[in-house]
Amino acid sequence: LEKLLPAADRHDPAKVAVPPFYPVTPTSRRTIARHYDCMTVLDRDHVGKILDELDRDGLAGDTIVFFFSDHGSGLPRHKRVLHDSGLRVPFIVRFPEKYRSWAPSVPGGVSDRLVTFSDFGPTVLGLAGIAVPEEMEGRPFLGPSTAQPAERVFGSRDRVDEAFDLSRSVRDARYLYIRNYMPHLSWNQPEGYSDQAALRREISRLAAGGRLDAAALSYAAPRRPIEELYDVEADPCQVRNLAGSEGHREALERMRAFLRERIVASRDLGFLPEPELRRRSEGTTPYEMARRPGAYPVERILAAAELSGRPGEAGRMTELLGDGDPAVRYWAALGLHSIGEAAGPAREALRKALADDAPAVRIEAASALAAQGDGDAPPGPEPLAVLGRDLRSDDPDLVLRSARALQLLGPRAAPALPAMEEAFAAVRGKESDPHLSIGFALKPAVEALRVAAPSAR
Repeated sequence: LEKLLPAADRHDPAKVAVPPFYPVTPTSRRTIARHYDCMTVLDRDHVGKILDELDRDGLAGDTIVFFFSDHGSGLPRHKRVLHDSGLRVPFIVRFPEKYRSWAPSVPGGVSDRLVTFSDFGPTVLGLAGIAVPEEMEGRPFLGPSTAQPAERVFGSRDRVDEAFDLSRSVRDARYLYIRNYMPHLSWNQPEGYSDQAALRREISRLAAGGRLDAAALSYAAPRRPIEELYDVEADPCQVRNLAGSEGHREALERMRAFLRERIVASRDLGFLPEPELRRRSEGTTPYEMARRPGAYPVERILAAAELSGRPGEAGRMTELLGDGDPAVRYWAALGLHSIGEAAGPAREALRKALADDAPAVRIEAASALAAQGDGDAPPGPEPLAVLGRDLRSDDPDLVLRSARALQLLGPRAAPALPAMEEAFAAVRGKESDPHLSIGFALKPAVEALRVAAPSAR
């Protein structure tokens, strides 16, 4: 970057604004300044080059140009989260004079319309004069056939490399609502790719040392709230969760209902663990399977997922470990995992689930039992034996799920170190997913265990 941008054009770290979800440190300032430097190079050397080429080729007057990024920036609490910092992207459209009447505002103007990437397809078809298929999701937001603006838009977070997760969001002009179905996991949970960044490592280190304020902990706390609600007008950085505020109860209930309606209507397949999704979709596509009567009872599965993180529902989750649907059993086991020590009375039921035919169920049951241990003491032979067996599976998806469970156990996984080293050796150097993700999980876990107990090697 230093070769591409003269010193006079670089941003001064001392002058950048640091958002409240970051600690104010030299590392955060340098990271933000470098990000702005990268934007400068992009605008000048890449976007500018393309626009100049259109001019030289005589095409600029006939070309509508879209400029946008693919997601939130690669900074912490941007890419991979459901707050505006992660889902709101830059988007600029340049209209030549002959198409100026299709623009939503004057040159340099700003539109406050809610737009998602699903709207791009119908919009481009409309600009090209092509009819939009009825089954196509999204609404044209520019051109001669602009649709009415959407009142709300939706977001989702699922597995990212080795980091398993499931959160959903709904955003309207005033509020952002996020539902975390795995609230025992941090927004800042370990991720091998992201953890290469100095700011990510610093945030994790400061969080572990208790040196972050409440705003920064909205991202880096070890757990997340089950529900998050933000007034985006009063709190544009979304660090003050209003989900427990009596004054915002109506907004909370309204946004919660919109999200649930969307999940059910879209038959959101994220609530199926990946091995179960593959099994149910054998011989067809996931889309078709989800719409086949009885194949995907999304409301029953969602009801089980909604118990997650609620200690008062431990009894109900224990009952659901005996349900006939593997996905319901999975969410029961995960829900018990999410409440830690409060799941103690379910110990025997979880032990029985260690023999479940559904891999995701037995792995979550093993993780739940391990979460009930005392301090850093090993959780006992049964759960580690289950995780070790699936770590040696021929199915790389099961290896990944087990590897991640062992990574998150930290020192308690020490008895499984030989199996973890073996599995890591098998994927070292492989760049395809899920092998790369398995390596992301096992490399830091194995290194940490070797340091803590070098005699265990």
